[in-house]
Amino acid sequence: MIPFDAIPRDQLPALLRTAPKAELHIHIEGSLEPELIFKLAQRNGVKLDYPSVEALRAAYAFTDLQSFLDIYYAGASVLLKEEDFFDMAWAYFERAAADNIVRAELFFDPQTHTARGVDIGVVIRGLHHACQRAHQELGISADLILCFLRHLSEEDALATLEAALPYRQYFIGVGLDSSERDHPPEKFARVFAKCRALGLRLVAHAGEEGPPAYVTSALDVLKVERIDHGVRSLEDPELVKRLAKERVPLTVCPLSNVKLCVFKDLSQHNLPALLDAGLAAMLNSDDPAYFGGYLNENLVQTFEALPQLGPRQAYQVLRNSFEASFVPDERKQAWIAQLDRAFAEAAG
Repeated sequence: MIPFDAIPRDQLPALLRTAPKAELHIHIEGSLEPELIFKLAQRNGVKLDYPSVEALRAAYAFTDLQSFLDIYYAGASVLLKEEDFFDMAWAYFERAAADNIVRAELFFDPQTHTARGVDIGVVIRGLHHACQRAHQELGISADLILCFLRHLSEEDALATLEAALPYRQYFIGVGLDSSERDHPPEKFARVFAKCRALGLRLVAHAGEEGPPAYVTSALDVLKVERIDHGVRSLEDPELVKRLAKERVPLTVCPLSNVKLCVFKDLSQHNLPALLDAGLAAMLNSDDPAYFGGYLNENLVQTFEALPQLGPRQAYQVLRNSFEASFVPDERKQAWIAQLDRAFAEAAG
């Protein structure tokens, strides 16, 4: 039993930074920093609408999810070759290693690239190569999750799945992302049923801008194993009871929630209420290049802004991230043992 009360509050930021952790909600295209965007644009002869890195970063002022998506897709336009996708993912993995991330499950959006004429194999091979190298050189366990863009049709998603199947061994699951409003999960019932039959792991964005009903239909219609975001679940007491009973993981992204105006500021975030309700919430960075911080910044800033959260809750969100990861139980238990040691040492 870890004596959480023995961990001094002022040691919590350092403990959050150094403790082992998993990241389960990271859009790899959302880790594309302005400097790398300009480097790849120059390498590939792509003309950008922004004259400088500073001008591009200044454009990162979003009023909602759609205003973010508009610039997100513009940034992705520089990704054309296998080495571009490798470079993008490798830059993330170097940051992940610095944040003591030992497990990363990367979302990627093939439709963003195939719509520009980029072959899906180019996307997947480049990202997979980076995952392999991250394991070999950085000791990070990493896998890919292919996401369908929900503002496009289910037919487009089905075609994307078919195109990706020759590379089936390179991704472990599928997800559902992009603009949530007016695109309920049930729109993608057939493609998720097909993915389930193929043995793929299933996740979906729900309950961020969309209502709690989207969380329910993601569970009941799509049969997902994790809910990405899910912060609006608290609006439905029956859903909260179900999520707690079934231990459905919620991959919460605080800095993203503030940047996209889901919450006015971090001090108003509902993470404490999610944890108090017994929900399996954890923290993630979502699109860190655009939202002001990678995983450690999400952890440190959130715990600083919410003083009611302490070492016990810090341990819980980190443990939740391991328990929700798509790896064998023995691997999870080994990481949790490392986490236990880190907190036990901090307690003296």
